[in-house]
Amino acid sequence: MGAATLYQLAKRGVKVLGIDRFAPPHDQGSSHGDTRITRQAVGEGAAYVPLAIRAQQIWRELEAETNLPLFEQCGVLIMTSSTTPDAADDAPDFTRSTIDLARQYGIEHDVLDARQIRQRFPQFAPIDDSALGYFEPGGGYVRPERCIEAQLTRARQLGATLVTGETVLELHTESGQVQVIGQGANYHAKRAIVCAGMWSAPLLGAPFDGLLRVCRQQLNWYRLDQPALYPSHSPSFIIHGAGDIDACYGFPPIPGEGSVKIATEQYSTDSSPDHLDRQVSEADAQAMFQHLVRPNLAGLLPELVKSSVCAYTVTPDSGFIIDQHPRLANVTVVSACSGHGFKHSAAIGEALAQQLVDGHSTLDLGAFSLARFAAAPRA
Repeated sequence: MGAATLYQLAKRGVKVLGIDRFAPPHDQGSSHGDTRITRQAVGEGAAYVPLAIRAQQIWRELEAETNLPLFEQCGVLIMTSSTTPDAADDAPDFTRSTIDLARQYGIEHDVLDARQIRQRFPQFAPIDDSALGYFEPGGGYVRPERCIEAQLTRARQLGATLVTGETVLELHTESGQVQVIGQGANYHAKRAIVCAGMWSAPLLGAPFDGLLRVCRQQLNWYRLDQPALYPSHSPSFIIHGAGDIDACYGFPPIPGEGSVKIATEQYSTDSSPDHLDRQVSEADAQAMFQHLVRPNLAGLLPELVKSSVCAYTVTPDSGFIIDQHPRLANVTVVSACSGHGFKHSAAIGEALAQQLVDGHSTLDLGAFSLARFAAAPRA
């Protein structure tokens, strides 16, 4: 979010400074790991669909500007292998809501049963006979590190300044100015936009420290055993089972790497920036393979090629927060994104820049207001 916003503000001629405690793109937050799924029909809700569509357009515009491949349109397959329609928050509802939104917005897609999934995508041969699938040919994945680097490069070319290796400790507002207290220096600005991810709660305090949870996710690359099952047109995928821990997502093999990346979606265990375990143990990798990979995908070995850890910063309703800070004037908070933000980030950066420069944005961000949480009183 920070890189996208910096770029879009610089594009509009705003004098803008970006501050990061690391040197982006980096692997310390939520925007690393080579790939991120993108799709237009977003099962999380209708408010996200225009953002996803616009973001894909911006990625293509950036590709033309930078000559970097950012968006791989290999399609995306969303499916569930368990049907328990009685529960309102069940995985089948996510797949069905994705289908409903695709129909509502006229997004090209196919609805598949288990036989059709296996026929078109034989790498998913082990899936349950009850599987319901949604395939969107316009989806695929973006390369997050490249996207961040492209936006930061363009931002600098357009006049933005980036300070890295600087930890922001506090924010204050006084006389219409925002004071940013850093570990190495202090900064002053008319406006501040905070895209701090899992550091949002400790930096911003109430109400964010009572709203946000940090959930650790594994990113594992398993050795490819049967390359023929994963041709060049293989889709990105999201798989849901019956329970909260029975979900994963993954990607087709990147040419030359000989592995398939698969990641967890777990919300049962909390962590924090200071206590996040950044190592994936062999036991955890094997448990994930047995529980999530083997029942759903063929042609992979339980051999870890590499691994990484990322953090989801999650709100109570798993939605975004994009709003003014309730007690700090001229401070906009853009976090958390609950583990599904990167696909939208380019469009959110554009909308924020429009709001700051023009006073309004072409895309509606109202669904992401703090007002929906009782724990966020207005000053």
